[in-house]
Amino acid sequence: MPLLFGTAGVPISARENSSEGGVRRIRELNLDVLELEFVQGVRMGEEKARKVGVVAVEENVALSCHGPYWINFNSREVEKVAASRDRLIHTARIAKILGVRSVIFHPAFYHDDSTETVFERVARELFAVREVLQEQDNNVILRPETTGKWSQFGNLEETIRLSQLVPGVLPCIDFSHLHARTNGRINSYDDFCKVLNQTAEGIGDRWVKNAHFHISGIEYGPKGEKRHLVLKESELNYEELLKAIHSFKIEGLVICESPNLEEDALLMQEFYKSL
Repeated sequence: MPLLFGTAGVPISARENSSEGGVRRIRELNLDVLELEFVQGVRMGEEKARKVGVVAVEENVALSCHGPYWINFNSREVEKVAASRDRLIHTARIAKILGVRSVIFHPAFYHDDSTETVFERVARELFAVREVLQEQDNNVILRPETTGKWSQFGNLEETIRLSQLVPGVLPCIDFSHLHARTNGRINSYDDFCKVLNQTAEGIGDRWVKNAHFHISGIEYGPKGEKRHLVLKESELNYEELLKAIHSFKIEGLVICESPNLEEDALLMQEFYKSL
């Protein structure tokens, strides 16, 4: 599979603001991926999921989905940890019906705990989720995302370790978040290559042949991510990033989260194809 480009959510220019309308607009734009945004909760039933899945097959559009923001496997409240498990399992169940290959999610907040303590808690919960999915014959890949704020669990090293430890887990590498989390230090061809090399060495071909990236412009401050920006209004050196990805011959999906969605997705796709 080559590197495919698409949008986080229904393209702005879609005539019909629905998942099916989003899939059809992705194909009209000659993009290849739609990431369904379940960030406010999975508000899609099984019948609707089947319909969207059929349209995606007809239009030859790959699907992924982003799970709810309300997942925190390091909550102080036992009930909220259990609810986080249920949300991820529910997202994965609908994802399977949709034909989605990957579920993206933010795993936890550190609060005042050590990074190792939080890692152990997140890993334990993902093992539990994976066990339930295995019982349901659900092979959807769970993808913890590299996060953009210092308060959030999910730097590159933690995300790679989870992928090494827990079956059925691979990273979603959000380069905008890494850029913001390091206060802009990851922003050159060599920097991007180091990230890709570290991930490839840590996980191997099962990631190199099935990667998942988020890329957009981003504004950040001392605590990390503030908001997404249009690529050309941001300092993120997306052309050098795409050159690095190309040089590693990585296959998978690139999801654009810029405010102008399809414009930046097409911008990146065009540049990548020119390499």
